[in-house]
Amino acid sequence: MKKNIIMVVLALVLSVSTLFFAGTPVQAASCGSAKQCITDGLTASGTSTTPNSFSSVLTTVTNILLFLMGAVSVIMIIIGGFRYVTSQGDQTQMQSAKNTILYAVIGVVVSIAAYAIVSFVVTQFI
Repeated sequence: MKKNIIMVVLALVLSVSTLFFAGTPVQAASCGSAKQCITDGLTASGTSTTPNSFSSVLTTVTNILLFLMGAVSVIMIIIGGFRYVTSQGDQTQMQSAKNTILYAVIGVVVSIAAYAIVSFVVTQFI
């Protein structure tokens, strides 16, 4: 009986999971002739050679650094929390873990402030 229940549950899980791999219908545009279809594909999107402006480069770099700072801060908060939980009541380890969490939160605040400053400068002066 238990084996039958396991088989039914497994069959249901497999049946439901196949729904995630179902093909998505698309509505492709038709071309007038074969030559037009071929030549339309020659220009790839995103390959323009126009130079980027300073403000767009600065914004992109700031966004990347903000993402990295956020990821590092979350990792450090998790590490600090783990160290706090595993300190077993030792005051020095608890204080060290609290400092780790505090410094990670300060890092998040500083990175958000830096993002705000750069956004302000880009919108006002550049």
